[in-house]
Amino acid sequence: MASVPPPPLRQPLFPAMFVLGDSLVDNGNNNGLSSLAKANFLPYGIDFQRGPTGRFCNGKTIIDFLGDLLGLPLLPAFTITFTGQIDIRSGVNYASAAAGILDESGQNFGDRFSFRQQVQNFGVTLNQLKNQMNEEELDHSTFNPEEFADLLITNYARQIMALYRLGLRKFLLAGVGPLGCMPNQLATGHAPPGKCVANVNDMVRIFNKQLKSLVDQLNADYTGTGSIFVFADTYGAFTDILSNPATYGFSATDRGCCGIGRNKGQITCLPFSIPCLNRDEYIFWDAYHPTQAFNEIIALKAYSGSQSLCYPINIKQMAQV
Repeated sequence: MASVPPPPLRQPLFPAMFVLGDSLVDNGNNNGLSSLAKANFLPYGIDFQRGPTGRFCNGKTIIDFLGDLLGLPLLPAFTITFTGQIDIRSGVNYASAAAGILDESGQNFGDRFSFRQQVQNFGVTLNQLKNQMNEEELDHSTFNPEEFADLLITNYARQIMALYRLGLRKFLLAGVGPLGCMPNQLATGHAPPGKCVANVNDMVRIFNKQLKSLVDQLNADYTGTGSIFVFADTYGAFTDILSNPATYGFSATDRGCCGIGRNKGQITCLPFSIPCLNRDEYIFWDAYHPTQAFNEIIALKAYSGSQSLCYPINIKQMAQV
C-alpha cells in the first residue's frame, strides 16, 4: 500500500514552483472547464476542489503531491492568471493537455499550449510577478527512433536553456513512462494479452536514456552556477508498480477506472461517464492518464526516493541545496 505523505511543511522549501509540460504527467488541462463541469463538479473534473481551476483531472496529480510535500498551495493554471488578480507568488502551472516538445505535437487534439508557448507564458508571469511583488510541419516518419529522440532532446535542451536565461536554476526533468502499457495502446491489439506494446516502450527508453545523458551534460556544463538538473526515472517507477500492483494496493492495471477496457472505443472520461467506485485500486483513470492514487506514489518516490529513481539527487535534497 502507498505510504501516507508527511504533513505539510511549516515553511516551503521552495518559495515557488513553475510547472511546464504535458498534463499526462503534470497538472490538468489548461483549456478551462466546461460550463457543465463547473455546474455539476463531475468526477472527471475537479471533484477534489470546488471552483474553476483550468484542469480536467480526477484528483491530485504528481505535481500536486510534490507541491504538498514542499509546503506549497495548489498552483493555478496559467489560463486563469491573465487578469493579474490571482496570487501567483507560489507559482503557476503551464502544463497543457497534448503539449509536446515540438510545436506540432498534439495538434490532432486541437488547441493546446506547446512547450515553446509555455516558456513564453512563463515570461508573461515574470511581468505579473514584478507587479505583484512591489513553420513548416515536421514529417516524423523520416526519422528512426534514435534520430527522433535526438531531435526531441535538442529542442528540449533549447527550451530548458531559455528558462535558464529567464532565471530558473533548479530543474526536474521527468522521463517518459512506459506508454506502451497505457490502455489506449493495449486496445490496439499490438501486444499479446498481459503484455505491453514493446516497440512503443523501446522508443520511450531511447528518449529517456538520452534525457539522463542530457542531465549529466547540463550538470557538468553549469557547475558552480548554483544550478542543479535532476532526472526522474518515471519509467522505472511506473514499471515497478505495474510489475507489483498488489504491493501498492492496485488490482486493475490494464484498464481505466472511467469505463475504459480493452477493445473499447472510448478514449477518455467524458461527461456523463460513470467512473468505478474503487478508483484507488486502478492505476489508470482513463485510456491515457493515471489515477490520483498512482500519482501520489510517484510523487513520494520522486520526493524522497533513491538515486535509481531520482538522479543525481531527489526532490527533497534538491529543495535543500
